Amino acid sequence: MSARPLPELRAGYRHFRVISTRWMDNDVYGHVNNVQYYSFFDTVVNGYLIAEGVLDPHASAVIGLVVETKCNYFESLTFPDEIQAGLRVGRIGGSSVRYEIGLFRCEDTQAAAQGHFVHVYVDRATRRPVALPDALRRALAPLLTQSG
Repeated sequence: MSARPLPELRAGYRHFRVISTRWMDNDVYGHVNNVQYYSFFDTVVNGYLIAEGVLDPHASAVIGLVVETKCNYFESLTFPDEIQAGLRVGRIGGSSVRYEIGLFRCEDTQAAAQGHFVHVYVDRATRRPVALPDALRRALAPLLTQSG
């Protein structure tokens, strides 16, 4: 079994999106419920793709489907925290992308949580894997880490 990862630093991420927590994100234990973290992951990834013009949620012929996801939690987030979601790309394959996300409370330098999504890109109609479109590869290039 591998050792538990340590929180990563803000400097390791290429793009950031501010996400405000909501009152309803807190659970009965007084912190943001774990399922909300995956929503934050979705928000930063898809927000980036939409802003770059490579995803139209309603009309794109090629869409990304999650085939793997993971999150490590280090510190609790709570309402009314402002989250800065850091994004980078760990790997670009023939039809898949590994998006890596760090969630930072306000200006904190260490991640409160970090994780990843692996999306396989498929034809919207057939749901069969397809090669990544060139426009998507170009949009992801600035986010690619050295090891990717």
